[in-house]
Amino acid sequence: MYMENIKIMGFTSKIDSVGDTLEQIDSIKKDGEIIQLLNADSIVSPNHITHGVNQAFLAFERGENLAKDISVEIVLRCSAQRQISKAFNLLGLKEGQMNLCAVLINCDDHEDELSELFTRNDSVLKADEDKLMDIYKISDGELENMSLEEIIIDRITKLTVDY
Repeated sequence: MYMENIKIMGFTSKIDSVGDTLEQIDSIKKDGEIIQLLNADSIVSPNHITHGVNQAFLAFERGENLAKDISVEIVLRCSAQRQISKAFNLLGLKEGQMNLCAVLINCDDHEDELSELFTRNDSVLKADEDKLMDIYKISDGELENMSLEEIIIDRITKLTVDY
């Protein structure tokens, strides 16, 4: 398993059915491609996602993966969680209006297909610090020493160390 390239895009959408949305995504991608949709409201930066994806691939290489599926591992790593249910609560799709982060790994450019399903809007990738502090339970004290991005990246890295 190898990660060649990663592209991160923001979208908004009204999700009527998580299952139907995932089926539509599966119909777009080719063998070996990964298109992972994440809740953009729980993302601090593209670096956050890139680090989580790298850690997921490294975990598979080392046999330290927490999930059987690379897509689920990406959600776990990006959420800095060990439990799949907690990871999907933070970063998973939900029915209703959503800000989406589409992560394309080893993919052709599927921007047109994704833009047919969702409304392209990269501004959803801008962090809402107050919301993220609440989501990740980050104290003001922690922010005195590190940026929000550094704290979350550090937590992702610690998943590997604590393994």
